[in-house]
Amino acid sequence: MGLDYRDFQAAAQEMIQSMIASGAVSKPGGGKYVLAVSSVVNDTMQHIDTDQLVKKMRVGLLRSGKVVVTTAVSANGAEDKMAMQTRKELRGNEEFKQSTVAKKGNMIAPDLSLSGKIIQRNIKIDRSTQQVEYYFQMTLTDINTGLAIWEDEQVIGKRGSNKSVAW
Repeated sequence: MGLDYRDFQAAAQEMIQSMIASGAVSKPGGGKYVLAVSSVVNDTMQHIDTDQLVKKMRVGLLRSGKVVVTTAVSANGAEDKMAMQTRKELRGNEEFKQSTVAKKGNMIAPDLSLSGKIIQRNIKIDRSTQQVEYYFQMTLTDINTGLAIWEDEQVIGKRGSNKSVAW
């Protein structure tokens, strides 16, 4: 009754295809948008690592050639802390050749933010059967305007015995 890797793969693939088909990640005049990952909330009774869904979406979007992903900015702080750490620790440090240290003003700010939520609903079908529905909801926001430019929801249902635990 729980989620497995196939469920995350299916939800991510459907949403990537939806996002690309919508044109939301097709930058006018060509080029690529810079995508930052915001938060994806787990509102289920399961311990779900939401990064499993996000990573699959990021990989698919990167492979599409439509976006690049910044790891220097996210809702929970930088995913790759080294980008900032090296700047803070190496600038002005006499032990390092300063011409090789990343310069100020070179990081690229994100254009888009990806956020979402995973929701669980348990439904009693009859005396012996229950259905658990998982709603994968994702939103792509234009950071400049704050407007959602794409949204999707994928539902994955699992049906089983009422004796099964869905958490």
